[in-house]
Amino acid sequence: MPTSEERMRILQMVADGKITAEDGASLIEAMRVGENNAARAYPQQSQPRWFRVRVTELSSGRDKVNINIPIGLVNAGLKMGARFVGDDIEGVDFEELSAAVQTGQTGKILEVEDMEQGERVEIYVE
Repeated sequence: MPTSEERMRILQMVADGKITAEDGASLIEAMRVGENNAARAYPQQSQPRWFRVRVTELSSGRDKVNINIPIGLVNAGLKMGARFVGDDIEGVDFEELSAAVQTGQTGKILEVEDMEQGERVEIYVE
């Protein structure tokens, strides 16, 4: 079951107009289903639990974004993210990224540098 904090974050994204109410409901449902599936599929505590996204400035190395997302939200989030970014991220196959997460791959699964924006995006499963 999603925690109160996770539900509040989703509701705030709806209130801010970042996602639709339907997308918010889908995220909450995905969290509930994902946690149930994860509990059955990964009974051991050593299985990945977090999807970590880190965006740093190339010039200074300082973090711009450092967020941990429960692994149960990843599939819904990737599908929604793919809709928003479209073809903006060259060389990133969202289906391949999703497959890496679903198979239990851990560690860094993606690193992309955007020279125009001066940013590095890294995605980890921990």
